[in-house]
Amino acid sequence: MQRYFINQNADSLQRFSIIDKGDIHHITNVMRHQIDDEIIITFLDQFVYKCKIINIATDEIDIELVERIDIDSELPQNITVCSGLIKADKYEWLLQKATELGASEFLAVGMKRSVVKLNESKVTKKLERWQKIIKEAAEQSYRLVIPSIDYKASLKEVFQQIDVYDYILIAYEDAAKQGESSNLKKVVKQFQPNDRVLVVFGPEGGLAEEELALFNDSAYQVGLGPRILRAETAPLYVLSVVSYEVELFD
Repeated sequence: MQRYFINQNADSLQRFSIIDKGDIHHITNVMRHQIDDEIIITFLDQFVYKCKIINIATDEIDIELVERIDIDSELPQNITVCSGLIKADKYEWLLQKATELGASEFLAVGMKRSVVKLNESKVTKKLERWQKIIKEAAEQSYRLVIPSIDYKASLKEVFQQIDVYDYILIAYEDAAKQGESSNLKKVVKQFQPNDRVLVVFGPEGGLAEEELALFNDSAYQVGLGPRILRAETAPLYVLSVVSYEVELFD
């Protein structure tokens, strides 16, 4: 059953309206739903309900709540994926898959070795496209929240905000080359529910020495196994490790 988000708290005594143009198009033209059909709605307070369509108009679709569904699909930790700008198709794929794997937030960062450069005049348009990709992935993967995304012109801007995080990890290619394989596991085992975790990944060319130096006193450098991973693959590796350790490992 198709899922959608509504930016309001759930109330079993209230009727709600879907007003997002993309959702209306998807419900009416893609799924071809009719009155009395049922869909799944995830509300702002993370309550999930099976809902019945009671009216369809061009600018809104009215629904009523039928049955609450108990589901917990979020990672216990809030993982922020901070990655250098990479080629558009690869970054969009990263956003989609990392959303499916439980990332809470994305920071797209213009790093020294980023081949891709984002003109400031195009930031808003890019963020809108990226947010749409994230929303669709969140719906597909039964997430309870839609991860956010922001753009930072440099890693220095990210560093200025590190106080909000409980852990900072730097995925460093040279650490993997040198055989470092235990730091990631050790750190993940320390995570507590609701911890905020920042994981920094470089672009295709990797992190520059001066960028690494910013985090010398505040971050764990971690290798990601014996193989060198692509920029779009590395975040998925880390999210998978976190999921295994905190959700699956007994």
